[in-house]
Amino acid sequence: MRTLLFVVGILLLAAGSLFMAQGGNLIHWPSSSSMLGDATWVTYGSAIAVAGLVLILIGRRIRR
Repeated sequence: MRTLLFVVGILLLAAGSLFMAQGGNLIHWPSSSSMLGDATWVTYGSAIAVAGLVLILIGRRIRR
């Protein structure tokens, strides 16, 4: 369970960071993405990244 939470948390943190960077016009990949330059995705991405961080922290607090 601990490993699963950590892996899912890392994936959510990475996806949220990508969404924030695309929404903030920092990353232009893929070039046909509808998220590029849309500030709404900065908000969504930050929420997803925070959720990933919470899962990582919960996973670390679970005893083996």
